[in-house]
Amino acid sequence: MRKGYRYFDLVMAIFVAVLLISNVASSKILDLGPFTFDGGTILFPISYIFGDILTEVYGYSRSRRVIWIGFGCAVLMAVVFAIVGALPPTEGWRGQEAYMTILGQTPRIVLGSLIAYFAGEFSNSYTLAKMKMLTQGRWLWTRTIGSTIVGEGVDTLLFVLIAFYGLYTPSLLSSIIISNYLFKTGFEALVTPLTYLVVNTLKRVENEDYYDVDTDFNPFRVAA
Repeated sequence: MRKGYRYFDLVMAIFVAVLLISNVASSKILDLGPFTFDGGTILFPISYIFGDILTEVYGYSRSRRVIWIGFGCAVLMAVVFAIVGALPPTEGWRGQEAYMTILGQTPRIVLGSLIAYFAGEFSNSYTLAKMKMLTQGRWLWTRTIGSTIVGEGVDTLLFVLIAFYGLYTPSLLSSIIISNYLFKTGFEALVTPLTYLVVNTLKRVENEDYYDVDTDFNPFRVAA
């Protein structure tokens, strides 16, 4: 019989919500102090924090299932937005241009977002699970930050290059990549004490501290 958890569904729901909101917000490129990045960057790093929490507490296989659920929801959202955008607006409705600007993302952005999410989240989860076994569960901060360095690096590079290469100047592309990466990894390091609090609380409440000793790390195996 599979073990039941009190808060696994809640963590999964927040993870998916953060993913979807970030995808919509990424349609705007903004400046914040010295950083230049898409709007989704403000929220998206939280998905990696929850990815760390899922893998650290519940294990890679359950985290993999959540990543696939998030991927499916993102695909559904992109398809619905595309269909609604393609349908003719009713007479007198003047919001079509605004809709297409915000929600009518180009196929490149959708493809870049999905590929980057898939590769980045699995890189993050795999790295954390392996580092947990390597450190025998000690030094949580090394694997939360270390996995983010790997996962966010893969995610940022893939998304920006797939979505924006050829549309922006090389200098702006470099600025977006560097700003995104530094902001995301810096955010992860900054909230490490909060990650410790959530992880330790969940481990105690769920009576779980999973080690992926015999785990099949194939990212395409959806079943937990």
